[in-house]
Amino acid sequence: MNTSDSPADRGQRRSILFWLLKLGISILLLVFLFRQQEINVGDVLSRIRSASVGWVLVALLLYLGMVIISTWRWHLLLRVQQIHVRFWALFRSFLIAIFANNFLPSNIGGDVLRIRDTAPAAQSKTLATAVVLFDRWFGLLGLVTVAAAGSLAAELTGILGRVGLILLWTGLAGALIASFILLRFPGVIARVARPLQRIHVEWVGKRIAQLTAVVQRLRGRPEALVTAFLNAILVQTSLVFFYLAVAAALHLTIPMVHLAVLIPLSFLVQMFPLSVNGHGIREWTFTAYLSQVGVSSDSAVALSGFAAVLVILFSLSGAAAYLSRRNLPTPATAD
Repeated sequence: MNTSDSPADRGQRRSILFWLLKLGISILLLVFLFRQQEINVGDVLSRIRSASVGWVLVALLLYLGMVIISTWRWHLLLRVQQIHVRFWALFRSFLIAIFANNFLPSNIGGDVLRIRDTAPAAQSKTLATAVVLFDRWFGLLGLVTVAAAGSLAAELTGILGRVGLILLWTGLAGALIASFILLRFPGVIARVARPLQRIHVEWVGKRIAQLTAVVQRLRGRPEALVTAFLNAILVQTSLVFFYLAVAAALHLTIPMVHLAVLIPLSFLVQMFPLSVNGHGIREWTFTAYLSQVGVSSDSAVALSGFAAVLVILFSLSGAAAYLSRRNLPTPATAD
């Protein structure tokens, strides 16, 4: 037995093994999809090579707009908590987070970087974490809202089906009810987290108090809550338009209503940490849905893959943002 093997080393090995497992799942899913659907790789690449440069530029501009809008929501939520960080500093941090999400083994990496960048201004890692978590929650609400709204029109065409419609609207209702309960009764945090106090009463109790204070400040700013929610809907709508532009670049005609359902659904499915950045799972989702609206499997895979490539290319701006950052000393941060 290697006595010099530290817990950090063991944790790193487990992380690497888990990433390799997800990579294997991604490869298996793609291989199985290509074989089952008899997808011709040459046809996929040929469609991508014929992409319209003009529409590609439009897609990238739409993605940039989505990032700016998302940064604005983060900036708003920070200001509600009396945390003051310049917008463009947050924008740069968001770009770096996108790069981390695309090139680090887990998409949690981007959120960790965002928390690290705002913790000094918040003087608390817990507070910075809570803001990012609420930012994520609003993003989820916007995602489900757009999917549910799109499902109404999609159900009329008979593509989604009554079951899918019910599931999406039930999910939206559940998320809104959970949000209402949390904001109306902030004390529910303490009751839910009470078992954790067995670990360390003082440490856990302090963080429960901080999280409760975060919710109370949000509750006191209803106009900010509404703005953040509308912002989240706009972000998801921007992503739908991004995919619409990518489809146009690939000379594909796909009704926007179906993309309004498909894109949020694909993001929801990718939340399950089964593959590397959703590769494999995303392609299956695109192929399964678009095949019902007359889009070939080759075209569906081309749309999914090319959009992913554009996002990866865009995320390289995060690397440039990281390299251009000044190496300034970081103020001490509580907890």
